[in-house]
Amino acid sequence: MKTSKILLGVNIDHVATLRQARLTRYPDPVEAVYAAENGGADGITVHLREDRRHIQERDVELIQQILLTRLNLEMAVTETMVTYAAKIKPEHCCFVPEKRQELTTEGGLDVVAQEAKVRDATQHLKRLGIEVSLFIDPDIKQIEASLRCEAPVIEIHTGGYAEAKTESERKKEWDRIAKAAHFAHEAGLIENGGHGLNYQNVQAIARIPEMNELNIGHGIIARAVFMGLGPAVREMKRLMIEARM
Repeated sequence: MKTSKILLGVNIDHVATLRQARLTRYPDPVEAVYAAENGGADGITVHLREDRRHIQERDVELIQQILLTRLNLEMAVTETMVTYAAKIKPEHCCFVPEKRQELTTEGGLDVVAQEAKVRDATQHLKRLGIEVSLFIDPDIKQIEASLRCEAPVIEIHTGGYAEAKTESERKKEWDRIAKAAHFAHEAGLIENGGHGLNYQNVQAIARIPEMNELNIGHGIIARAVFMGLGPAVREMKRLMIEARM
């Protein structure tokens, strides 16, 4: 089952974070799209948050106009965001949990607890031709709820693995992810993954044969400070493909 094909979605939120720190017009996320795609990115991910702490609506709409790959819009499951997605119709939308006080997304979406709401939003966007994914923890019950919502894709939260303090804890978290990916694949879902992945830990996740795409932001943008965004993307993609060989 294992093949060399695995996709890399590059999250460019933190380019906008740097811009918003001084409320300047630079660095421009649009410029980051060009660099990431030239480095081999298979898609561009942005998270339009309720508090607009980094990516702005203008960014989303400009990026959608100029990219050569595809846009993955991360968003909360709110009426406002679903209406916005329906208006601009990105190729992909990923429903994620969102809290204003968090530094970054802290866990997976609890589909079980809000199944009707997630199902309605998923079905609405699917009718518009948008592929919907649900960002969930590697938990069988959450996968089963995702199936009932008829979401075609899940993105497995890899934060537990990335933040593990010991080798035994890391192995336990990796096993959870691998088991969840296999279960979801057997049920007919597409499996993506993301959160906390970097140049030191990405290969173990990329090696999971069911993984279709990894969405990575902070690790790549941090490396880009020292080597440039194009080369940073190229190096991450190399590591991911190498893991499949």
